[in-house]
Amino acid sequence: MSLTLWTNCRLATMQADALQAYGLIEDAALVVDGDQIQWVGPRSALPNDLRQRCDAVHDAHGALITPGLIDCHTHLVYGGDRALEFELRLNGATYEDIARRGGGIASTVQATRSAGPDELLQQSQRRLLALLAEGVTTLEIKSGYGLALAHERKTLQVARLLGQQHGVDVRTTFLGAHALPPEFAGRSDDYVDEVLRMLALLHAEGLVDAVDAFCERIAFSPAQVERVFAAASQLKLPVKLHAEQLSDSGGAQLAARFGAISCDHLEWLSDEGAAAMAAARSVAVLLPGAFYFLRETRIPPIELLRRHGVPMAVSTDCNPGTSPCTSLLLMLNMACTLFRLTPEEALAGVTRNAAQALGLRDRGVLAAGMRADFVLWDLQHPAQLSYALGARPSVQTVFNGEPR
Repeated sequence: MSLTLWTNCRLATMQADALQAYGLIEDAALVVDGDQIQWVGPRSALPNDLRQRCDAVHDAHGALITPGLIDCHTHLVYGGDRALEFELRLNGATYEDIARRGGGIASTVQATRSAGPDELLQQSQRRLLALLAEGVTTLEIKSGYGLALAHERKTLQVARLLGQQHGVDVRTTFLGAHALPPEFAGRSDDYVDEVLRMLALLHAEGLVDAVDAFCERIAFSPAQVERVFAAASQLKLPVKLHAEQLSDSGGAQLAARFGAISCDHLEWLSDEGAAAMAAARSVAVLLPGAFYFLRETRIPPIELLRRHGVPMAVSTDCNPGTSPCTSLLLMLNMACTLFRLTPEEALAGVTRNAAQALGLRDRGVLAAGMRADFVLWDLQHPAQLSYALGARPSVQTVFNGEPR
C-alpha cells in the first residue's frame, strides 16, 4: 500500500488528552496509508525512513487540518417542506398545537409516503451536498417519516444510496417510534407492536445501524419506548433517544439503562438524568438549530453536563419542521452563542464527541490508526470555524484517504 504525506500544515488533532488546546500542532505533517492515518506530528519529528517511503507528497500551503466533520443527528431524507407551518408558528401556534391539528411530523409523513425513491433521492441529495461542502465526512440519517414498513424501508434505502453515491459514510437509524401514523390514531400500543415488527424485518435486510425513539408527551411514553429498546437490545443494536426536549419525562434515565450511545435535545434534562447519562457514558447531542427555529427559551443545562463529565456533541438536526438546516458550521456558531459552549467544545462536538454519539471509535481525531477522514481549511486557527456566519472556508476534504 502506498503512503501519502501531507505537509506544511497546522493540525487540530482534537485528541482529548492533548496538552495544547484543540490538540493543535504547528508546522505539522500527516502520513496516510491507504484509508488510515499512519503518522501524525510536528514536521521536524517525521522519521526520515517514513518520509522516504511516501509515494506522494501534498503541500497543504499552510492550511489548517481538522478531522472530517460528523453530523450525528439528521432526518435528511424526507419529502416536501413545512414552510406554511413556520408561518403558523410566527403567528402564535406552538409546535404542539400544529402536531395536534395533524400537521408537524404527520404532514411530512404524508409527503414522504407520496414521494417515489428517485424523487426522495433527488430532494435529499441537495441537502447532503450542502453538508459535504462544509467538510462533513460522516453523518447519521434517521427514518421516521414513513411510519409504515414500505416507506421506512424506502427511506433507509435512499439513505444507504446517498452514502454510496457521494463519498460519505452514512449511518442509518430506525426511528419508527417517531410519531403515531394516522391509521393507528388512538392505538399507540398497537403501533408499537408494528414498530417492533418493522425493526426485525429492516434489521434482517441490513438497513439499520441503530434505533431511536421520541419519548415525549406528544409522541411515545417511557413504557412504550422501553419495549422498542428491549427489542433493539435483543438484536444487539445500539439505541439513542430524543429525550427531554419539551418536558422531563425521565427519558435520559431510561435510555441510560439500555446503555444508549446518545440522548438528544435535553433542554429539560434533570440532575438525575445527567448522572445516569454519565454512568452509561451516553453523549449529549445538542441541537441549537431546533432551539433557534422553535424560538425556545430554555437552553440545555450545559453546566450540569460539564459537571457530570457528559461529552457534548453538536448536530444540525436537519429536518423539515424544526431545523431545516444544512450547515454544520452554523451550528458551531449557534452552540457557542446560544448555548455558551467554547469554540473548542463546539469543534469537539462535531468531531470526537460526534463519533462517540454514533458509536464509532475509528474517527473524530487525527491520530495513527484512525480513518483518514480530514478537512483542509483556509484558516489560521480552529476557533475561526465557530466564528464567521455563512463562511465556507474549506479547501479540500479527504475521505477514506482519497481527496474528494
